[in-house]
Amino acid sequence: MIEFVRNVRLWFAPEEIRQEGSTPDYRFSLANERTFLAWLRTALALIGGGFAVDQFLPDLRWAWRVGLALALLAAGVLCSLRAVNHWMRCERAMRRGEDLPVSRFPAVLGLLVAVVAVAMVVVVTVGWEG
Repeated sequence: MIEFVRNVRLWFAPEEIRQEGSTPDYRFSLANERTFLAWLRTALALIGGGFAVDQFLPDLRWAWRVGLALALLAAGVLCSLRAVNHWMRCERAMRRGEDLPVSRFPAVLGLLVAVVAVAMVVVVTVGWEG
């Protein structure tokens, strides 16, 4: 937990990351940044999907609509937070000459999106009032 709090502090103080280790090849830092931006695009798509479910499916039973919308919105929030944390952890690892950090988050996010997709298939198959 203490390491996580330290990581969150570093999100807002990237100049402290530069004090660790040596400067990596800029191409790796730029690739890390592109990955960060891809995660943010994914987060925005999930958030947009959550709003779309809530706003454009008014005939869907309230519990389904709110449940699916909240699942997508929560996934978007987690994805955006994970993006900045992963960027910082990778940048630190590259500067220190360590292996890049591994994460279970892509698997968790993939499963969450799959569950929401299966729920949407059920809703579409059974019908809006189901």
